[in-house]
Formats: sequence, C-alpha cells, structure tokens
Amino acid sequence: MSQTVFINANLFVGDQDNLQSDSYILINDETGKIEEVGTARPPKADKTVDLSNKYVMPGLINCHTHIINDPLTADGDSKASAVVATVRAVDHLHDLLRSGVTYIRECGSTFEIDIELNELIKAGKLTRVPEILPSGHPFSMTGGHGDGPNFGILVDSPDEMRKAVRQEIKKGARAIKVMATGGVMTENDALDQPQLSEAEIRVAVEEAHHKGYVVAAHAEGNPGIMNAIKAGVDSIEHGFYVNDEEIDLMLEKGTYLTPTVVGAWAFMEYAPGKIPDWEMAKISAAWKDLRGNITKAKNAGVPITLGTDAGTPFNDFTMTPQELPLLVEQGFTNFEALQTSLNCAKLMKIDDEYGTLAAGKYADFLVLDENPLADIHAVVQVDKAVYKKGKRAY
Repeated sequence: MSQTVFINANLFVGDQDNLQSDSYILINDETGKIEEVGTARPPKADKTVDLSNKYVMPGLINCHTHIINDPLTADGDSKASAVVATVRAVDHLHDLLRSGVTYIRECGSTFEIDIELNELIKAGKLTRVPEILPSGHPFSMTGGHGDGPNFGILVDSPDEMRKAVRQEIKKGARAIKVMATGGVMTENDALDQPQLSEAEIRVAVEEAHHKGYVVAAHAEGNPGIMNAIKAGVDSIEHGFYVNDEEIDLMLEKGTYLTPTVVGAWAFMEYAPGKIPDWEMAKISAAWKDLRGNITKAKNAGVPITLGTDAGTPFNDFTMTPQELPLLVEQGFTNFEALQTSLNCAKLMKIDDEYGTLAAGKYADFLVLDENPLADIHAVVQVDKAVYKKGKRAY
C-alpha cells in the first residue's frame, strides 16, 4: 500500500471556523482517501509533500451547473447537437476542476449528457474532472421555463410527472430538477408566474425520495417558491423573491436555498447591450431584491448552498469561487460563505465522503497562497493547486 503525506499545512478542515497550523494529511494513494489528519509529528509515508506557508481547504462543491450550455450566448445554445454539447461539457468540466470545483450537481442537461459522462467518470475513462450528481433533463410544463430544444421534459399532470420521473431515474438520473416558476431566459413568462403545480411537484418529490434522491426546484418568484416548498423539494434554486413566510416554512422543512448570486452578477456586469431587452429587464429587477432576501434567509437559519447556474449568459465555468466574495459583500462572514460548499455535500447526501478533510473522506482539496478565513478572495486565486483524491489535477 502506497501512502503520501502532506506536511506543514495551514489547514481549514471545512466545518470549523479556525485554521490548524503545522498540520499533516496522510492519504492512501490507492483509494484516494484520507487516513489521518493531525498536528503532531507526521507519520512516515512513501511520498512527502511539504506545504509550508500554504493554506489547504476542501475542494468546492457546486450544486447548480449546466455544463452543456454555452455561456457566450443569450440562451445557452440548447439547440446544439449531442456531439457539440458533449465536447463543450467535457471542456467545462475541466474548467470547473481547474477553478477548484471537485464535485457538481448538474441541474439540467440536454440528451442526458450528464448521465453518460457520469458513467465514464465512474469507469475511469474521463479524468481530471469533478464528480457529477446527474439529473438528466429537467421537468417543465408545456410552454414553461425549460420548454426549449432538447432540454425540458414536458409534463402537464401529476400522472405525467410520475411516469416521466420514473423514466429519467431509470436512465440514470440521481437528482431531479423541476421548474416551479418562470425564468429570466424565457421570453414569454415572468419570475412571479407559477408553472408546475404543487401537486405535480409533489409527485416528483415522492418518486425521487422513494429512491433516496433529492429534488431541486427552479423557483425565482412567488407563489411558485411556496408551491415548491409545500411540495417538499430539497432545495430552492435562485429564490430571488423569497419572503418571510417562505423562510419560516423552509426552516420547518429543512429546505436548502441555492442563491446563484454570481449568475445574476454576471448578467449585470457583462450582459447589458448583448442580450434582449426583455431578458435584461427581468434580471435587473431581481438584482435589486435578491441580495437582501438571501441574506435575510441566511440570518434566519436557512442553509445556503454554493451553486452558480454556470452556463447562463457570461457566467462561465471558472467563476464558482467568485460566488463566495459576493456572499461576503452582502453580509455573510468568510466562514459562512465557505460553509455553502459543505452544505452542498449535505444536500447532495455525499457528506460522508466529501465536504470536509477528515479520516475516511476523499482527499479533494485546494492549496492556496492566502488564508480564506481572513480574506475570502484567497479562494479566487487563479493558479491554485487542485488535488482530486490525493493526486494533483491542476
């Protein structure tokens, strides 16, 4: 059995608001798992890596991506063929890992590309990429958000939803995505228009939960956010207009909130004059409200996850770390911002092996020049070292 020990690290284990200086991490090279973490004299190993003056933290987990999208288009280019979308998705997976993201939940793919890529990753045929929790196609109502070429599966009753979800799970979906409201990128609906009904969403939740899988709801306005929470979804995605009543119910039900702030920020920063006026008007209106609403939810105790909606306009696959400074700008502490990645692991039910650096977990970690607990911008470092299962990927 071969082992590698990393020594002299300033270690942020992921769930404690402090650094452990002069730490070591002992890794089993065959399994890619951590065998020991400590601050005493490091054990002998086959290989030693000295991390003096460096800061180590868990790899980031992004629970809302669209790897098949082209972020340089106004609509993600969902019309692309399966071949084009697949090549694009692989490139985007490499970008994600290079930026520090070691695990993703894909929240809607064309042609079930995420399911196929997940199988290749598990078989060891696709490397130097994050792990994927795949969702396959999202579920939308006819004419709703997601009713686009090759993208949403259209359902218009609880019975249609039940069969469609069962079919997608059979194909390999391990998370389910439903569209509870209109969205920014579809012209003929508004963020406050409910779409899939509470009854339809509840059936998706039943079928997913029977298998132990989680359900994410695209839900930007009201009453769609409330419909999704009542139906029992595990996470509200975006939640721009979440209100006090919904926050209370989320606390009661243990619902997570994925704010995708960087996705909205990218619109405001880069999209003016480059996308249709109707699209810009919707995100501009939401931008005025979402930051305060998200902070209110966090302050109330709603668990906030790290998800970026990567693949939406000008929101590319290197920008996950930028979500964290944006959260800090709106009132999160550095530690609270970093906790959003661990919350992803809990939401995705992978926290027994990912999310913190502890014995028995996979050695997915980042090596930084600066302390992220002191300055959250440390995570944005472009040339950070990224380790996947104990081996340097970038």
